Amino acid sequence: MSFQAYLDTIEDKTGQTPRQLLETARSKGFDAPTTKAGDVAAWLKDEYGLGRGHAMAFWHVLKNGPAISDKHVGSTGSHRDDSDTLWLDGKATRPVS
Repeated sequence: MSFQAYLDTIEDKTGQTPRQLLETARSKGFDAPTTKAGDVAAWLKDEYGLGRGHAMAFWHVLKNGPAISDKHVGSTGSHRDDSDTLWLDGKATRPVS
């Protein structure tokens, strides 16, 4: 599953765009440099029923922003992404690539 696909599924399951969920996370105190991935994963599981893989994808965005490694950009594998920048404003507004 691509990084962007993880975020799209998170949007489906939470009803929030990734950017909105980032705001929710920050309002709950998950924006400190000491925020642990396990704490975010537990919150997402308890609140939204998200599994660890989805939680880790979200945690990456929480900690690092929308930029991802270009390792899989343009590849043909199952983890391929179209860009090294994730779209955080929801599937409905994502430009067609």
